[in-house]
Amino acid sequence: MDAAVRDFLAHLAVERGASQHTMDAYRRDLARYQATLGERGVSDPAAVTREDVVEHQRRLFAAGFAPSTVERNMAAVRSFHRFCLREGFADLDPTAGLPLPKVPSRLPQAISVEEAERLLSQPFPDGPAGLRDRAILEVLYGCGLRVSELVGLNTDDVDLPGGFVRVFGKGAKERVVPIGGYAARAVEDYLAHGRPYLRSARSVAGADRSALFVNQRGGRLTRQAIFGIVKRYGARAGLDLHPHTLRHSFATHMLQGGADLRSLQEMLGHADISTTQVYTHVDRSHLVEEYLSTHPRARLR
Repeated sequence: MDAAVRDFLAHLAVERGASQHTMDAYRRDLARYQATLGERGVSDPAAVTREDVVEHQRRLFAAGFAPSTVERNMAAVRSFHRFCLREGFADLDPTAGLPLPKVPSRLPQAISVEEAERLLSQPFPDGPAGLRDRAILEVLYGCGLRVSELVGLNTDDVDLPGGFVRVFGKGAKERVVPIGGYAARAVEDYLAHGRPYLRSARSVAGADRSALFVNQRGGRLTRQAIFGIVKRYGARAGLDLHPHTLRHSFATHMLQGGADLRSLQEMLGHADISTTQVYTHVDRSHLVEEYLSTHPRARLR
């Protein structure tokens, strides 16, 4: 089992280009699964039965995990067993035909345009860190990036004269996202008057010199640091925020402004347009306006 898990994780990293965050999640989920199998006396992927898999799912729910967490864990288990079958670690896939637990669908939460304006027009601290924080918030909202994509940005990924940012999304897939207006100005100010001072202040040996957004010691900012920055400025504006809220708001406000789904899909880096279509359900007022303005009998004469 250990050898199969090790090879599976290597496959995710090398062949599928999984991020470190994804790798850590799979590693935790499979460690949990191995613990269940170990208690049931199973140490070989070829010996796992459907009952073992169902019991693991039952234990996850009994431990109080949210349905979405159970779904993610079971998706990892299913991917692992498909890999084992394909690579010869087992002759059967015990997860075949086993449905994932149902998770109630939730619409993405977005802030209003007025709330976004309140967040981004608030006074930021003077100095390099304030310039950096403003640029981070502007790029998250202005480009709709995932937090992992923002963390991974390098200075040569930003083409301000051309108005584009090169982004590496899920599975290391590359895409180009427009950047302009306030976001471009904020990044320009940060590159000129913020980053050089953060890089030179107390830069640690071996720090990533290519990173766009850096901390007080010149090292690349982490996901946790970005979450903290967004949370802090959100609270100052009276908002409960996390980075993905700004991505949802970007998509919602783009649709409200008339963007077409295909263009939005490309900007968000969604593999399937059905993922993008969820944003058409976020703002019902937009649908009502379209209905009232186009249907011949929508308004009383």
